[in-house]
Amino acid sequence: MAKTKYIFVTGGVTSSLGKGIIAASLAKLLQARGYRVTIQKFDPYINVDPGTLNPYEHGECFVTEDGAETDLDLGHYERFLNVPTSQANNVTTGRVYQSVIEKERRGEFLGKTVQVIPHITNEIKERMQLLGKTGDFDIVITEIGGTVGDIESLPYIESVRQLLWDLGENNGIVVHLTLVPFLAAAGELKTKPTQHSVKTLMESGIKADILVCRTEHELSDDLRYKLALFCNVKREAVIQSIDASTIYDVPNMMLLEGLDKVALKKLDLPARNEPNLVQWNAFLQRHKNPKHRIKIGLVGKYVELQDSYKSILESFIHAGAENEVRVDVESIHSEYIDQDNVHEKIGHLDGVLVAPGFGGRGIEGKIIAIKYVRENKIPFLGICLGMQMAVIEYARHKANLINANSTEMNPEADYPVINLMESQKEITQKGGTMRLGAWDCKLKKGTLIYEAYKKEAISERHRHRYEFNNDYKEQLENAGLQCSGVNPETNLVEVIELKKEEHPWFVGVQYHPEYKSTVANPHPLFIAFVKASLENKISREPRHSF
Repeated sequence: MAKTKYIFVTGGVTSSLGKGIIAASLAKLLQARGYRVTIQKFDPYINVDPGTLNPYEHGECFVTEDGAETDLDLGHYERFLNVPTSQANNVTTGRVYQSVIEKERRGEFLGKTVQVIPHITNEIKERMQLLGKTGDFDIVITEIGGTVGDIESLPYIESVRQLLWDLGENNGIVVHLTLVPFLAAAGELKTKPTQHSVKTLMESGIKADILVCRTEHELSDDLRYKLALFCNVKREAVIQSIDASTIYDVPNMMLLEGLDKVALKKLDLPARNEPNLVQWNAFLQRHKNPKHRIKIGLVGKYVELQDSYKSILESFIHAGAENEVRVDVESIHSEYIDQDNVHEKIGHLDGVLVAPGFGGRGIEGKIIAIKYVRENKIPFLGICLGMQMAVIEYARHKANLINANSTEMNPEADYPVINLMESQKEITQKGGTMRLGAWDCKLKKGTLIYEAYKKEAISERHRHRYEFNNDYKEQLENAGLQCSGVNPETNLVEVIELKKEEHPWFVGVQYHPEYKSTVANPHPLFIAFVKASLENKISREPRHSF
C-alpha cells in the first residue's frame, strides 16, 4: 500500500490570512489531479469543541455528518472538495488534554509523570495520522490554527517537527502562509514580517518548504528572489496569494502560481494530468455572469459578524450560480425589528431567511418579520430556530393559540408549541449534548419540500435542543399549517410549510441545509428558495406596454 503523504499549513505575522482557503484550494487542485485528499484542522484553544462558543467569538459552529461540532473552516473543506468531514477532521487542545487526562486516570501511562513532551505531543501526532492510516487518502493536509510564536500553538508546532522527522524524507512538507504588507507612506511591499515569521518557525526546528505570501499588490521577481534567499526556500516555492474577488477564485490563482506542482515535487509524487476543473470553472462562470439580481434578507441575532452565518452565505452563492442569479444578502438584526419599522426593513426584499440561533434575544423581532412575509406573500425560509419561530407565529395568529411560545423563551408558556426534546430533559451539560449530525426525514409528496428535493427520503444535519410539540400538531394542521417532513423513527416534525393557495413559497426546516451545500452539489432547498425569490421579484416588476 502506498504511503500517505502529509502537508502541514502554518500561519505567521497575523491571524485571518486565510489558511483554511489556501489549504482547501491546494486540496482541490490535488483532488483535481486524481489524488484522494482530506483536510483536518488543529485548533489551539482549550474548548473541547466550538459548540459552546458564542458565534461572535469564533463564527459559526459547523456540524459534520457524524455529529461533531467543529470549526467553520471544515465548511470550506467540504464546499471545495465535496467530501464529508468527520469528528477526526477537527481537534482542539481541549480534546487532546481531555484524552490524555482520561488515559492517565485509567492508568495507561503506568505511573509515569505525564508531560507535554512526550505525552501531549504523542497524542497530537496520533490524531494527525488518524485519517492517513485509514488507507482512504493519498494526501492529508493539516491546518494548524493560530500563528507561529503563539504560546498555545507550541505543542502543535513541536508535534509537526517530530512527525516530519518520523515520516522521513519526501513524506511531509510545511506550507507557511504569511503576510507581505504594503506601506503606503513608503510606497512599497515589505518582506521583513515574513522573514521574522520564518525565523520564528525555524527556531522551533521547522523549515518552511513553501511560502504562500498574502498581499494586496503583485510581488515583483526581485521581491520573490529576496524572499526565497532570506527565507531559505526555492524560488518557485514563493507563492503569491493576492486578494481575490471571491474565495472560489483561489484554486485557479494557486494553479497559475504552481502551488500544487511544487507540493507534489517536494512530496516526490507525479504531477499526473493537468487538474480537471471543468465543473468548478463552469460554476465560477455562472457565478460571475448572473442574468438576474435579487435581494434576500437574512434576519438573525449575530449579523454584525459575517462568519456567524458563513455556510448560509456560501449556500446562497452556490444556489445563486445554479439559478444564474446574483443573491445580494441584506443582514437585518432581529433585535431591532418592531411593528413600526417592519415594512421599511422587509418590504423591499425578494425573499427572507430567518436564521438559526439560541436564546431569547431578538425573538419577537423574528416573529414580527415572519408575520409580515406570510401576510405579504414574500418567499420565506426558516432554519432551525427560524422554523420554530414560524410555528409560534402561525400558532398565535392563525390557530388562535394566543401567547404560544417555546419553552426555551418561556418555560411557563400557555401553549408550548415548541418544547424541549425528551432526550434533552435530563441533560445539564452544554457541550456536545444537543441532537447533532445526520438524521433521516420522510417528505410528503405534492409539497414544496418534495418539489425541491424530488425524492421522499432525505438525510440532513441537525443541531438543536427544542422541537415541534406534537401535542399541537393536529390543531396547527387544522388551522392550515402543513407538516410536510417527519423523522420516521421519532415522529419529530422536521419540515413545516404553507399550501400554495395561502402563500407562494413558505418553508421552515428544523435541520441545517446550509451544512451540506457545496460547489459541486448546491443544496436543493436553497436552489428552490432562490428560484421562488426570483419569481417573486419578476412578478412585482412593472410590465412595460408597447
